[in-house]
Amino acid sequence: MAFLDRSPAAPGHTLVVPRVHARDIWELSEDEHARVARTAHRVARLLKAALQPEGLSIRHASGAAAGQDVFHFHLHVIPRRRGDAIGPGWEAARADDRELVEVRARILAHLPELR
Repeated sequence: MAFLDRSPAAPGHTLVVPRVHARDIWELSEDEHARVARTAHRVARLLKAALQPEGLSIRHASGAAAGQDVFHFHLHVIPRRRGDAIGPGWEAARADDRELVEVRARILAHLPELR
C-alpha cells in the first residue's frame, strides 16, 4: 500500500509498505519485495503525471546503522527538483580497486547459498 509521508522531504513524498509485517529487507520475502517494487513503480508514474518533478529518489534503510528508525520495511518515493537541498545521504568517494576486488570475492563466495 502507499500513502503520503506526514513529514515529507518534498511535496508528494510517498511511503510504500508491504501489507505483511517485515522488520527490514532481510525479513521481507522476495515475492513481497516484488509487490512493493511494483507499487513503487506505479506511485512514481502517478507522481510524474500529477506533479511533473524533474527527478525522483527511491530510498530505503535496513537496520539502525543505515538510519532505519521505523522498524517496518518501507520505501520512500520522493519527487525531486533541482536545488531542492535533499542530499544523496552519503559523501561519495572513489573506492580502491583492491578493495572492490576483495569485496566482490567475498560476495561471490556466498552466491551458491542464495540460489
